[in-house]
Amino acid sequence: MSLSFPLHAPTPYFAVRDGHLVVADRTVDELAQAVGRTPFYVYDRAVMTRKVQELRAVLPREIEVHYAMKANPMPAVVKHFAGIVDGIDLASAAEMDVAIAAGMAPGLLSFAGPGKRLEELERAVAAGVVINMESFREMQRIAEIARRTGTRPKVAVRVNPDFELKNSGMKMAGGPKQFGVDAEQVPQLLQELRDLPLEFWGFHIYSGSQNLRPEVLVDAQRKTAALAIELSRHAPSPVRSLNLGGGLGIPYFPGEKPLDLAPIGANLHELLPEIRQALPEASVALELGRFLVGEAGVYVCRVIDRKVSRGQVFLVTDGGLHHHLAASGNFGQVIRKNYPVAIANRMGATDTETASVVGPLCTPLDLLGDRMELPVADVGDFVAVFQSGAYGYTASPLGFLSHPHPAQVTV
Repeated sequence: MSLSFPLHAPTPYFAVRDGHLVVADRTVDELAQAVGRTPFYVYDRAVMTRKVQELRAVLPREIEVHYAMKANPMPAVVKHFAGIVDGIDLASAAEMDVAIAAGMAPGLLSFAGPGKRLEELERAVAAGVVINMESFREMQRIAEIARRTGTRPKVAVRVNPDFELKNSGMKMAGGPKQFGVDAEQVPQLLQELRDLPLEFWGFHIYSGSQNLRPEVLVDAQRKTAALAIELSRHAPSPVRSLNLGGGLGIPYFPGEKPLDLAPIGANLHELLPEIRQALPEASVALELGRFLVGEAGVYVCRVIDRKVSRGQVFLVTDGGLHHHLAASGNFGQVIRKNYPVAIANRMGATDTETASVVGPLCTPLDLLGDRMELPVADVGDFVAVFQSGAYGYTASPLGFLSHPHPAQVTV
């Protein structure tokens, strides 16, 4: 069943029972009672699995799917993905601990980030994680650890290509960037690597995120493969791993449509033989976070006051930007747009009004829904914010104004 919202793309992963939102066969009221309080995030494991299945259905069988756990590092979420993906990409040593505890073998983990602390590098080397090197200096630091410990760490080169992922929410490459080694400098880095006690593993090339245009993603993947093949000519040993990045988006805002996966799958079916011929020992992976977990999450809060100010209705809730910065519009939006928002215990009600959903904080930035067409709601009703599985809880200023933190549950 697809839930429909004015102007927003349908939400196909959740049902409605007697006017109540249902997640994993439990109504929002039942979930709130089980959690014991609002606000809370709820993540549906079946939706996570379905997203992986949708992707694998169009990809070549040989393409690996990696989960970028920065999108949602909740241990229960990571544990679920550990059983259904081929690898996990990390952004900190703390994430490494969660991934290993979830049962993912260290050899299936890769660690990226432009400012890895010495302690983090030491722990990654000790664990046997593949380290995506972001600079010449970082390469030397890893080599120093290798000499001191008598180990031979696995390293890949994170490349900053000379192209970007156009029309993306966040551009991670092209031009001057803090991420990776500029493509034109990679041959020199690979030459220096030959004399170091490091095991070259491959390339990590991540151009951008949150893109809904398949033709742009196809172009970026083709350019990425060509760049990796060209750089491999300078490598000290065969490429074992090629991370093509991700960038696959989900629809958040009015007017956006779900990404068409078919052209992406068709392109990779066509591209893979070329990669195989040039890099016969390389595993090829897509690194995805938001695409796999974003639509699996719902943020639920409760209306604690209803007021009318100069003709405008405000539904004041016990949640807000301190719990869900992205939905408030303060996480990279230039012009604020509404996430899909619903009155979760009045789904489909025909008695509607224009209302704004705001939180309890003393700032006008605390806005979850700006003048949306919603069922008439009152104190005690539940507000649900969809597309909340990625960059929600851990991407928000939870300590702002010292309000209680939301709960998190998986179902």
